[in-house]
Amino acid sequence: MKILLLGGSSFLGRAFASEALARGHEVTTFNRGRTAADLPGVEAVRGDRDSADDLARTAEGRQWDAVVDTSAQQPAQAAHSARLLRDRAGHYALISSVHAFADWPARVVDEASPLHECPADTPPGQEFSAALKAGCERAVLEHFGAGRTSVLNSGLLIGPHEQGGRLPWWLERMARGGRVLAPGEPGRPMQLIDVRDFAVFGLDLLTAGTAGRFITTAPPGRLTYGEFLAGCAEAAGGGGAELVWVPDGRLTAEGPDRVQPWSELPLWMPDGPEAAGIWRADTGRAEAAGLRCRPFAETARDTWEWLRQRGPANDTEPDGRKRGRVLHGIEPGKERRLLDAPAPLG
Repeated sequence: MKILLLGGSSFLGRAFASEALARGHEVTTFNRGRTAADLPGVEAVRGDRDSADDLARTAEGRQWDAVVDTSAQQPAQAAHSARLLRDRAGHYALISSVHAFADWPARVVDEASPLHECPADTPPGQEFSAALKAGCERAVLEHFGAGRTSVLNSGLLIGPHEQGGRLPWWLERMARGGRVLAPGEPGRPMQLIDVRDFAVFGLDLLTAGTAGRFITTAPPGRLTYGEFLAGCAEAAGGGGAELVWVPDGRLTAEGPDRVQPWSELPLWMPDGPEAAGIWRADTGRAEAAGLRCRPFAETARDTWEWLRQRGPANDTEPDGRKRGRVLHGIEPGKERRLLDAPAPLG
Protein backbone atom coordinates (compact mmCIF):
# COMPACT_ATOMS: atom_id res chain seq x y z
CA MET A 1 0.00 0.00 0.00
CA LYS A 2 0.93 3.64 -0.44
CA ILE A 3 0.19 5.44 2.81
CA LEU A 4 0.22 9.16 3.60
CA LEU A 5 0.86 9.91 7.27
CA LEU A 6 -0.23 13.33 8.48
CA GLY A 7 2.28 13.56 11.32
CA GLY A 8 4.48 10.51 11.44
CA SER A 9 7.64 11.48 13.29
CA SER A 10 6.90 11.23 17.01
CA PHE A 11 5.27 8.60 19.22
CA LEU A 12 1.97 7.57 17.59
CA GLY A 13 2.95 8.70 14.11
CA ARG A 14 6.33 7.04 14.54
CA ALA A 15 4.63 3.79 15.60
CA PHE A 16 2.43 3.84 12.48
CA ALA A 17 5.41 4.60 10.24
CA SER A 18 7.52 1.84 11.81
CA GLU A 19 4.79 -0.78 11.52
CA ALA A 20 3.88 0.23 7.97
CA LEU A 21 7.51 0.06 6.83
CA ALA A 22 7.91 -3.35 8.49
CA ARG A 23 4.97 -4.58 6.42
CA GLY A 24 6.56 -3.37 3.20
CA HIS A 25 4.27 -0.38 2.60
CA GLU A 26 5.42 2.87 0.96
CA VAL A 27 5.10 5.66 3.52
CA THR A 28 5.00 9.40 2.94
CA THR A 29 5.04 11.60 6.03
CA PHE A 30 3.79 15.17 6.01
CA ASN A 31 4.88 17.30 8.97
CA ARG A 32 6.83 20.42 9.94
CA GLY A 33 9.94 18.49 10.95
CA ARG A 34 10.13 20.18 14.35
CA THR A 35 9.22 17.45 16.84
CA ALA A 36 11.46 14.55 15.91
CA ALA A 37 13.38 13.07 13.00
CA ASP A 38 11.46 10.97 10.49
CA LEU A 39 12.26 7.27 10.36
CA PRO A 40 14.69 6.07 7.71
CA GLY A 41 12.75 4.62 4.80
CA VAL A 42 9.90 7.12 4.68
CA GLU A 43 9.48 9.87 2.12
CA ALA A 44 9.49 12.93 4.38
CA VAL A 45 7.64 15.97 3.06
CA ARG A 46 7.84 19.19 5.05
CA GLY A 47 4.78 21.37 5.41
CA ASP A 48 2.28 22.91 7.78
CA ARG A 49 -1.22 21.48 7.65
CA ASP A 50 -2.60 24.87 8.65
CA SER A 51 -1.33 26.19 5.32
CA ALA A 52 -3.83 25.72 2.50
CA ASP A 53 -0.99 25.57 0.00
CA ASP A 54 1.44 23.17 1.69
CA LEU A 55 -0.72 20.05 1.64
CA ALA A 56 -2.14 20.89 -1.78
CA ARG A 57 1.40 21.12 -3.17
CA THR A 58 2.23 17.73 -1.63
CA ALA A 59 -0.90 16.06 -3.01
CA GLU A 60 -0.72 17.49 -6.52
CA GLY A 61 -0.62 14.69 -9.08
CA ARG A 62 -0.35 11.95 -6.44
CA GLN A 63 -2.51 9.07 -5.18
CA TRP A 64 -2.40 7.02 -1.99
CA ASP A 65 -4.25 3.92 -0.90
CA ALA A 66 -4.80 5.36 2.56
CA VAL A 67 -4.31 8.40 4.76
CA VAL A 68 -3.52 8.08 8.47
CA ASP A 69 -4.19 11.34 10.29
CA THR A 70 -2.49 11.36 13.68
CA SER A 71 -2.21 15.13 14.07
CA ALA A 72 -5.64 16.76 13.55
CA GLN A 73 -6.41 19.05 16.48
CA GLN A 74 -8.80 21.52 14.85
CA PRO A 75 -11.90 20.73 12.76
CA ALA A 76 -10.71 23.18 10.12
CA GLN A 77 -7.50 21.16 9.71
CA ALA A 78 -9.42 17.91 9.36
CA ALA A 79 -11.92 19.41 6.93
CA HIS A 80 -9.19 20.78 4.67
CA SER A 81 -7.29 17.48 4.62
CA ALA A 82 -10.37 15.34 3.96
CA ARG A 83 -11.68 17.66 1.27
CA LEU A 84 -8.33 17.81 -0.51
CA LEU A 85 -7.57 14.09 -0.28
CA ARG A 86 -10.99 12.53 -0.92
CA ASP A 87 -10.18 12.01 -4.63
CA ARG A 88 -6.52 11.15 -3.98
CA ALA A 89 -6.81 8.36 -1.38
CA GLY A 90 -8.96 5.30 -0.89
CA HIS A 91 -9.34 5.34 2.89
CA TYR A 92 -8.99 7.87 5.70
CA ALA A 93 -8.02 6.72 9.19
CA LEU A 94 -8.58 9.51 11.71
CA ILE A 95 -6.98 9.10 15.13
CA SER A 96 -9.42 10.66 17.57
CA SER A 97 -9.79 10.15 21.32
CA VAL A 98 -12.22 9.01 23.98
CA HIS A 99 -12.22 12.72 24.87
CA ALA A 100 -14.59 13.18 21.92
CA PHE A 101 -17.40 11.49 23.86
CA ALA A 102 -19.56 13.86 25.87
CA ASP A 103 -20.14 11.33 28.67
CA TRP A 104 -16.48 10.41 29.18
CA PRO A 105 -14.98 10.06 31.80
CA ALA A 106 -18.11 10.17 33.98
CA ARG A 107 -19.79 7.20 32.26
CA VAL A 108 -18.82 4.05 30.42
CA VAL A 109 -18.74 4.82 26.69
CA ASP A 110 -19.06 2.72 23.57
CA GLU A 111 -19.17 3.57 19.87
CA ALA A 112 -22.81 4.68 20.09
CA SER A 113 -22.20 7.15 22.92
CA PRO A 114 -22.97 10.82 22.13
CA LEU A 115 -20.16 13.12 21.04
CA HIS A 116 -19.46 16.63 22.25
CA GLU A 117 -21.28 19.34 20.34
CA CYS A 118 -18.69 20.75 17.96
CA PRO A 119 -19.58 21.38 14.30
CA ALA A 120 -17.45 20.36 11.36
CA ASP A 121 -17.15 23.98 10.23
CA THR A 122 -15.77 25.30 13.52
CA PRO A 123 -13.44 28.22 12.68
CA PRO A 124 -9.69 27.61 12.98
CA GLY A 125 -7.56 28.70 15.91
CA GLN A 126 -9.78 27.45 18.72
CA GLU A 127 -8.34 27.04 22.21
CA PHE A 128 -7.71 23.41 23.14
CA SER A 129 -10.77 21.46 24.30
CA ALA A 130 -11.95 17.86 24.20
CA ALA A 131 -14.87 18.91 22.00
CA LEU A 132 -12.54 19.75 19.11
CA LYS A 133 -11.87 16.05 18.54
CA ALA A 134 -15.58 15.53 17.92
CA GLY A 135 -15.51 18.37 15.41
CA CYS A 136 -12.55 16.77 13.62
CA GLU A 137 -14.49 13.52 13.33
CA ARG A 138 -17.52 15.28 11.84
CA ALA A 139 -15.32 17.16 9.37
CA VAL A 140 -13.63 14.03 8.02
CA LEU A 141 -16.89 12.08 7.79
CA GLU A 142 -18.59 14.98 6.01
CA HIS A 143 -15.90 15.53 3.39
CA PHE A 144 -14.43 12.03 2.95
CA GLY A 145 -17.50 9.90 3.56
CA ALA A 146 -18.39 7.34 6.22
CA GLY A 147 -17.93 4.38 3.88
CA ARG A 148 -14.20 5.06 3.47
CA THR A 149 -13.36 6.39 6.95
CA SER A 150 -12.25 4.68 10.13
CA VAL A 151 -12.29 6.66 13.38
CA LEU A 152 -10.12 5.29 16.17
CA ASN A 153 -11.07 6.77 19.54
CA SER A 154 -7.83 6.29 21.40
CA GLY A 155 -7.51 5.56 25.07
CA LEU A 156 -4.32 6.42 26.93
CA LEU A 157 -1.25 5.52 24.89
CA ILE A 158 2.01 4.36 26.45
CA GLY A 159 5.23 2.82 25.22
CA PRO A 160 8.67 3.66 23.84
CA HIS A 161 9.11 7.27 22.63
CA GLU A 162 6.25 8.48 24.82
CA GLN A 163 6.12 12.26 25.02
CA GLY A 164 3.47 12.68 27.70
CA GLY A 165 5.90 11.68 30.43
CA ARG A 166 3.50 9.53 32.47
CA LEU A 167 4.90 6.00 32.21
CA PRO A 168 8.49 7.36 31.88
CA TRP A 169 8.08 9.32 35.11
CA TRP A 170 6.96 6.26 37.04
CA LEU A 171 9.79 4.15 35.62
CA GLU A 172 12.40 6.75 36.51
CA ARG A 173 10.86 7.21 39.94
CA MET A 174 11.12 3.46 40.61
CA ALA A 175 14.72 3.48 39.47
CA ARG A 176 15.56 6.08 42.14
CA GLY A 177 14.32 3.59 44.73
CA GLY A 178 13.34 4.17 48.34
CA ARG A 179 9.78 4.55 49.57
CA VAL A 180 7.47 5.38 46.67
CA LEU A 181 4.09 7.01 47.20
CA ALA A 182 1.51 4.68 45.63
CA PRO A 183 -1.80 6.54 45.35
CA GLY A 184 -5.24 5.19 46.17
CA GLU A 185 -6.07 1.50 45.93
CA PRO A 186 -3.91 -1.20 44.30
CA GLY A 187 -6.99 -2.93 42.87
CA ARG A 188 -8.20 0.10 40.91
CA PRO A 189 -8.55 -0.84 37.21
CA MET A 190 -6.64 0.83 34.39
CA GLN A 191 -6.90 0.88 30.59
CA LEU A 192 -3.57 1.58 28.87
CA ILE A 193 -2.65 0.60 25.32
CA ASP A 194 0.83 0.20 23.93
CA VAL A 195 1.25 2.60 21.02
CA ARG A 196 2.62 -0.25 18.90
CA ASP A 197 -0.53 -2.33 19.42
CA PHE A 198 -2.61 0.68 18.47
CA ALA A 199 -0.68 1.07 15.21
CA VAL A 200 -0.95 -2.65 14.40
CA PHE A 201 -4.73 -2.51 14.81
CA GLY A 202 -5.08 0.69 12.78
CA LEU A 203 -3.08 -0.76 9.90
CA ASP A 204 -5.02 -4.02 10.04
CA LEU A 205 -8.20 -2.00 9.51
CA LEU A 206 -6.62 -0.22 6.54
CA THR A 207 -5.49 -3.48 4.98
CA ALA A 208 -9.00 -4.89 5.28
CA GLY A 209 -10.62 -1.64 4.13
CA THR A 210 -12.74 -1.59 7.28
CA ALA A 211 -14.67 1.60 7.96
CA GLY A 212 -16.44 2.69 11.13
CA ARG A 213 -15.70 3.80 14.66
CA PHE A 214 -13.59 1.82 17.13
CA ILE A 215 -12.79 2.59 20.75
CA THR A 216 -9.14 1.58 20.74
CA THR A 217 -7.59 0.92 24.10
CA ALA A 218 -6.81 -2.11 26.23
CA PRO A 219 -9.88 -4.12 27.27
CA PRO A 220 -11.13 -3.37 30.78
CA GLY A 221 -9.97 -5.68 33.56
CA ARG A 222 -6.51 -6.44 32.15
CA LEU A 223 -4.48 -4.25 34.52
CA THR A 224 -4.77 -2.73 37.99
CA TYR A 225 -2.89 0.21 39.44
CA GLY A 226 -1.05 -2.15 41.75
CA GLU A 227 0.05 -4.30 38.82
CA PHE A 228 1.03 -1.18 36.90
CA LEU A 229 3.31 0.13 39.66
CA ALA A 230 4.74 -3.31 40.39
CA GLY A 231 5.48 -3.71 36.68
CA CYS A 232 7.25 -0.34 36.63
CA ALA A 233 9.34 -1.35 39.65
CA GLU A 234 10.24 -4.67 38.05
CA ALA A 235 11.19 -3.10 34.72
CA ALA A 236 13.32 -0.34 36.21
CA GLY A 237 14.96 -2.95 38.47
CA GLY A 238 17.65 -2.63 41.07
CA GLY A 239 16.39 0.52 42.74
CA GLY A 240 14.93 -1.14 45.78
CA ALA A 241 11.63 0.70 45.44
CA GLU A 242 9.12 0.13 48.26
CA LEU A 243 5.50 0.92 47.41
CA VAL A 244 3.65 2.71 50.20
CA TRP A 245 -0.07 2.94 49.50
CA VAL A 246 -1.70 6.18 50.61
CA PRO A 247 -5.51 6.50 50.53
CA ASP A 248 -7.20 8.98 48.21
CA GLY A 249 -8.58 10.93 51.16
CA ARG A 250 -5.14 11.83 52.49
CA LEU A 251 -3.95 12.91 49.07
CA THR A 252 -6.95 15.10 48.33
CA ALA A 253 -7.27 16.68 51.80
CA GLU A 254 -7.16 20.46 51.75
CA GLY A 255 -3.79 21.91 52.64
CA PRO A 256 -0.39 22.80 51.19
CA ASP A 257 0.37 19.15 50.34
CA ARG A 258 -2.87 18.45 48.49
CA VAL A 259 -1.98 16.35 45.44
CA GLN A 260 -3.17 17.25 41.97
CA PRO A 261 -4.72 14.12 40.42
CA TRP A 262 -3.34 12.87 37.11
CA SER A 263 -0.39 15.24 36.90
CA GLU A 264 1.50 15.08 40.22
CA LEU A 265 0.96 11.33 40.46
CA PRO A 266 0.54 10.37 36.80
CA LEU A 267 -2.48 8.26 35.84
CA TRP A 268 -3.99 8.49 39.34
CA MET A 269 -7.59 9.70 39.53
CA PRO A 270 -9.45 9.36 42.85
CA ASP A 271 -12.82 7.65 42.85
CA GLY A 272 -15.77 9.92 42.24
CA PRO A 273 -18.80 10.30 39.98
CA GLU A 274 -16.96 12.67 37.65
CA ALA A 275 -14.49 9.89 36.69
CA ALA A 276 -16.56 6.72 37.18
CA GLY A 277 -15.99 5.56 33.58
CA ILE A 278 -12.41 6.68 33.05
CA TRP A 279 -10.95 3.15 32.91
CA ARG A 280 -14.04 1.29 31.69
CA ALA A 281 -14.48 2.17 28.02
CA ASP A 282 -16.16 -0.64 26.05
CA THR A 283 -13.63 -2.16 23.62
CA GLY A 284 -15.79 -5.04 22.44
CA ARG A 285 -16.10 -3.82 18.86
CA ALA A 286 -12.35 -3.34 18.45
CA GLU A 287 -11.63 -6.73 19.99
CA ALA A 288 -14.06 -8.36 17.56
CA ALA A 289 -12.21 -6.61 14.72
CA GLY A 290 -8.87 -8.04 15.86
CA LEU A 291 -7.44 -5.70 18.51
CA ARG A 292 -4.78 -7.47 20.57
CA CYS A 293 -2.79 -5.98 23.44
CA ARG A 294 0.55 -7.18 24.76
CA PRO A 295 1.15 -7.64 28.52
CA PHE A 296 2.01 -4.46 30.39
CA ALA A 297 5.27 -6.00 31.59
CA GLU A 298 6.54 -6.03 27.99
CA THR A 299 5.59 -2.38 27.46
CA ALA A 300 7.27 -1.35 30.72
CA ARG A 301 10.43 -3.26 29.87
CA ASP A 302 10.70 -1.83 26.35
CA THR A 303 9.96 1.71 27.51
CA TRP A 304 12.63 1.47 30.22
CA GLU A 305 15.16 0.22 27.66
CA TRP A 306 14.32 3.18 25.41
CA LEU A 307 14.73 5.59 28.33
CA ARG A 308 18.14 4.11 29.13
CA GLN A 309 19.27 4.48 25.53
CA ARG A 310 17.86 7.99 25.24
CA GLY A 311 19.45 9.25 28.44
CA PRO A 312 18.20 12.27 30.42
CA ALA A 313 15.58 14.29 28.59
CA ASN A 314 16.18 18.00 28.07
CA ASP A 315 12.59 18.88 29.00
CA THR A 316 12.60 17.69 32.61
CA GLU A 317 13.39 19.24 35.96
CA PRO A 318 16.44 17.95 37.88
CA ASP A 319 14.12 15.77 40.01
CA GLY A 320 12.66 14.05 36.96
CA ARG A 321 9.42 15.98 36.63
CA LYS A 322 8.50 16.71 33.03
CA ARG A 323 8.10 20.31 31.94
CA GLY A 324 5.34 21.34 29.58
CA ARG A 325 1.75 22.50 29.69
CA VAL A 326 1.35 20.31 32.78
CA LEU A 327 4.29 19.46 35.05
CA HIS A 328 4.13 15.68 35.50
CA GLY A 329 5.44 14.18 38.71
CA ILE A 330 5.38 15.04 42.38
CA GLU A 331 8.12 17.15 43.95
CA PRO A 332 10.33 14.84 46.08
CA GLY A 333 9.99 16.90 49.25
CA LYS A 334 6.22 16.84 48.98
CA GLU A 335 6.27 13.08 48.43
CA ARG A 336 8.38 12.61 51.58
CA ARG A 337 6.05 14.77 53.67
CA LEU A 338 3.04 12.75 52.57
CA LEU A 339 4.80 9.47 53.29
CA ASP A 340 5.91 10.66 56.74
CA ALA A 341 2.55 12.13 57.75
CA PRO A 342 0.81 10.12 60.47
CA ALA A 343 -2.26 8.18 59.40
CA PRO A 344 -5.52 9.86 60.48
CA LEU A 345 -7.31 8.39 63.47
CA GLY A 346 -10.50 6.42 62.99
